[in-house]
Amino acid sequence: MVNRVGVLALQGNYNQHKRMLNVLGITNVLVQYPQELENCDLLIIPGGESTAISKQIERNNFRQPIINFAKSNSIFGTCAGMILISSSVKETNLKPLSLMDFEVNRNAFGRQIDSFSGNLLLEFDDLDSFKGFFIRAPKVSQLGNGIEILATYKKQPVMISNGRHFATTFHPEIGGDCRIHEHIMGKINE
Repeated sequence: MVNRVGVLALQGNYNQHKRMLNVLGITNVLVQYPQELENCDLLIIPGGESTAISKQIERNNFRQPIINFAKSNSIFGTCAGMILISSSVKETNLKPLSLMDFEVNRNAFGRQIDSFSGNLLLEFDDLDSFKGFFIRAPKVSQLGNGIEILATYKKQPVMISNGRHFATTFHPEIGGDCRIHEHIMGKINE
């Protein structure tokens, strides 16, 4: 049972995740120090600049605490957060945490100027599409074992899960539609 959600607040769009959780009435905290993970049941790694977040994770000694946390708790990575929980190859300024077996291509939907919104098909809610916001978004380039596709955009996977962890290429915290956050909370609480 999720009692408290932590939102990694080193860089990126953490405030909008906090607002979404507040709307849903979910107890949450902005996580700025590794020891704050101890009081959380789920950690959201927000979208932002993946290189900057990766550097902050290293600089603030978060790498091993996040990896340890992920062994028994869920992580939800959005956009840059998805890149960080992927198993993509290390780059000069970016060291993925390898929490899920998939790879991405960074900024594959285009540069900042190419940002867009689009209607997504949700595997868990076929009544209505979900308006996803893509801002310098990654694309899934390879799916590993045990990865389930939960949402697509033009047949491209944009939300995936391995049963414990979740990742989206888009920003589900933008736009006011709570279904993604609600779905994740429901799956974790099953």
